Amino acid sequence: MVYPMPTADTALAKARHLFTAHGGMLRTSSAIRLGIHPRTLYSLRDSGEIESVGRGLYRLSTSPPLTSPDLVPVAIRIPRAVVCLISALAHHGLTTQVPHAVDIALPSHAQIPKIDGIPLRVFWYSEPSFSAGIDVITIDDVPVRIYSPEKTVADCFKYRNKIGLDVALEGLRTWRDRKPKADFQSLSRFAQINRVQRVMRPYLEAIL
Repeated sequence: MVYPMPTADTALAKARHLFTAHGGMLRTSSAIRLGIHPRTLYSLRDSGEIESVGRGLYRLSTSPPLTSPDLVPVAIRIPRAVVCLISALAHHGLTTQVPHAVDIALPSHAQIPKIDGIPLRVFWYSEPSFSAGIDVITIDDVPVRIYSPEKTVADCFKYRNKIGLDVALEGLRTWRDRKPKADFQSLSRFAQINRVQRVMRPYLEAIL
């Protein structure tokens, strides 16, 4: 039996359905793997039905605005990355700093990523620090890897020469003030993993 070739309208309808089923956003590679022909993808783009939110990443134009237009594309394009340092502090409400780039952690010797339109600051983490304290949160139906508040504070002391000791101290004080049941044991464990126990000790003693 010979089946009729799908029409352009059918292909477009299928593509719209697949975008909707995946939260309104797809990478080019994922779209093609799901059966969307590149020609259909570009037709949707040229007609304005989908818009680019980064190299090789598209979303339906009718979708609600992204809650986090920086973190979501980064999580999709670089799934191995972990949001860290000032970006993680900002997400957790532990800093008055306004991130001018997305701080991400990657394991040592990983390939340097690039995302058009989103400035990145890449920090290379060695094990076991890279894998410790990772939380997975959901933003706009996308899983985003980010370090926990305690791990983030410990990281800020480890990278104090790059982000500033004042940023680390603000994060520590705000974490203490905003968490009535602050998990000092967890913070101490991450400080040990990062080998900054001695650096942090006088500041911890001052706020206890």
